[in-house]
Amino acid sequence: MSWPQNQPPQNPPQQPGFGPPPGAWQPGPAGSPPQPPPTSKWLLFGAVVGVLALTGVSVGIALLVDDGEGGSERAKESQGSPRTSASKSLPPASADGPMVKGWQTQTRDEHHFRYDVPATSQKWQVLDDDTALSYNDDNGKPIVVMTGAGNYREGGCSSAPNPDSIGEAGKGQLATVGTTGGGTQGTLQENARNWAGNWGYVAYGGDEHKPRMKVGQAKPWKLNGIDGWTATAEVTVTHRPSPCVPPKAVVHSIAQKLPDGTMHGWVIYADQGVPHALTDAQIEKIMKTVRPVTGED
Repeated sequence: MSWPQNQPPQNPPQQPGFGPPPGAWQPGPAGSPPQPPPTSKWLLFGAVVGVLALTGVSVGIALLVDDGEGGSERAKESQGSPRTSASKSLPPASADGPMVKGWQTQTRDEHHFRYDVPATSQKWQVLDDDTALSYNDDNGKPIVVMTGAGNYREGGCSSAPNPDSIGEAGKGQLATVGTTGGGTQGTLQENARNWAGNWGYVAYGGDEHKPRMKVGQAKPWKLNGIDGWTATAEVTVTHRPSPCVPPKAVVHSIAQKLPDGTMHGWVIYADQGVPHALTDAQIEKIMKTVRPVTGED
């Protein structure tokens, strides 16, 4: 495990992607590559994922995922999962203020997202917007990256009291939120699934301890001025070396496309089945605050 460095690794690989399974999951076309700015402060998690390079295909990961296609059982939509109806939108916020009174606002201009999380009194913290959280390959290069992040109950697990483990699943935090993307590869729907599935895969086991996953099909997301797509990944953890590692997890993404053709994602990955885990309703309330950052902000 490596920690903040002055400069990010050079030439980060393409973000892994999915493709339709001919009976089983195979690496597919890459999604938007991680592209944090050179000035980011990097927190690099351990080498949890092996990268598979395929001839003629960008870097991908072979995932054990059921997406509801090819005769597989469709992933069941959990009760209370986030809805996209504009009628359920929260009251509008000021340009930089929270949509929920007393909450904290996080903004990542690079990815054109703004969102809110509960107050510090509810065990939430907002990181510096240019702090980059990354899971890496065996060479220390990032596989998935997010900036503009926030954490829930960081360091809250007594069996893994690691104050340096910011945002790493199974090390004390119960949820992490952030933004990613910036590339032009694939469709917006594919990228929504990529972000949900890839973050769930790498954060909760990676190639070393492959989690079992169900990644649902992307659905339209039209809320607070975002005209995009959302996807959900349900994760079953297969390796639990300590009570800090949850038995299950859930990942939600929101993807939007800018006029310049670049695609950007908002992601939350959250432990499930442990004390103080976020409920579907709590996750939904956070997702309802996600809004675009325009050039006028």
